[in-house]
Amino acid sequence: MSDAAMNDADVIIIGSGMGGATLAAGLAATGRRILILERGEHLLPSAEDRDEKAIFADGHYRPDETWLDGTGEAFNPGNYYYVGGNSKFYGAVLIRYRRADFSPLAHMGGTTPGWPIAYEDLEAYYGRAEQLYAVRGALGDDPSEPAHSTPYPFAPVPDEPVIADFRRRMRAAGLHPASLPLGVDIEAWLERAKTPWDAFPNTGDGKRDAESAGLKSALSHNNVKLMTGARVTGLETDSANRISGVRLQSGAMLTAKTVVLAAGAVQSAALLLGSANAANPAGLANSSDQVGRNFMNHNCSAVLALHPFRRNPSVYQKTLMINDFYLSGGPKGEPLGNIQLLGKVSGTILQASSGLPGFVARMIAARAIDLYAMSEDLPNPESRVTLKNGRIVLDWKRSNLSAHEALVRTLKQVLRKSGYPIVLSKPFDRRTPSHQCGTARMGDAPQTSVVNSFGQSHDHDNLYLAGAAVLPTSAAVNPALTIAALAIRSADHIAMRLCA
Repeated sequence: MSDAAMNDADVIIIGSGMGGATLAAGLAATGRRILILERGEHLLPSAEDRDEKAIFADGHYRPDETWLDGTGEAFNPGNYYYVGGNSKFYGAVLIRYRRADFSPLAHMGGTTPGWPIAYEDLEAYYGRAEQLYAVRGALGDDPSEPAHSTPYPFAPVPDEPVIADFRRRMRAAGLHPASLPLGVDIEAWLERAKTPWDAFPNTGDGKRDAESAGLKSALSHNNVKLMTGARVTGLETDSANRISGVRLQSGAMLTAKTVVLAAGAVQSAALLLGSANAANPAGLANSSDQVGRNFMNHNCSAVLALHPFRRNPSVYQKTLMINDFYLSGGPKGEPLGNIQLLGKVSGTILQASSGLPGFVARMIAARAIDLYAMSEDLPNPESRVTLKNGRIVLDWKRSNLSAHEALVRTLKQVLRKSGYPIVLSKPFDRRTPSHQCGTARMGDAPQTSVVNSFGQSHDHDNLYLAGAAVLPTSAAVNPALTIAALAIRSADHIAMRLCA
């Protein structure tokens, strides 16, 4: 019997979120046996999936777990454990990192380290990811947009009337509002219920998420299998320091020639640290002591612009972005960040997030245009994930806050001059997983990074990481498309090794 026949699969992928699902889709055509392990179950249609109170006030979908922060205080994290991972709840924004994001970049809070690859190395993979996720967008309005060798596969989601007026006002202010690249079938989404999609669970095909796009493509091949309810508790190594087994909570041990860890930035780091053994006392893939370090989570604020005599009856609203301050705007020309619209905030959502009385929240929400200001969080080795008696400790050291404050301040000034006399803002707290990344950074040097630019561990040649953990920097835009592009690139690399 061959070694391959003795294994449970040729490739085991741990996690079915954006990284794991997209990588599986990229490998599916090889014909090799691919097994995807997901600790959660499918997110099924229910009475709660479009119920604002259930989602935002009651926390119906939030996980039943707590982590510790840097002071030892317990908190409930905003991670989701379903097939498709956090992408089931994402805003479906599928935007490319800007070309400058891949090089060292001076910010108000410090200078980013740069990537081991350039934008040009990832450009074709961005195009393939846009096709897989059926991205709707348009080129030409955003001066920060990097070169595309392929157009978006579909036209942008149209503005609702109030948002079309907002776009005109932003242009009149000298800015360059551009259509958000979105993975949304707007007709299918609204047919189920007339609600926003941002932070709402996708229980159908309205959003192109890791399950409805990546996994759907992968599982159309008979050689790809998905195992749900399969929580991985550890990885084993052999005498050659290769990954020899994947241990499940059930006690089962699975084997494969290649193992891909794609469990999210926090959980991937925790699994590597928790798999320490005699040969790897600091944890797997951690000879550099970088596993769990450099945790980043965007600095974000909600900004509500309103006029007391104008109503905003928009249903979804999330169709445009402004990147005029993405690469400049600071006192010395430093980058400030990205501005995009939020899904329409209702009175119920505003009351749940702010604690305002219901009638006040409803009055504000009925008149507000809701924006999302996002600034880069810079890598810091002391911002990290560790374990304490097997429990996750997330000590997030926020950085570059002065840039974020400047972005919010600048945005408020523009909004007031553009006909919105009342502008409110509120930063997002640690319960909101604003694009967690960076805990197993990629790099060329094994002494300072965890994986190479293909996601392959420097320490274990049959272990790969996919997903947000490998990002060297957070940039200041949503990371989903970059995660998908990197996963396709890794899949091509793994496929060549499998077929060698």
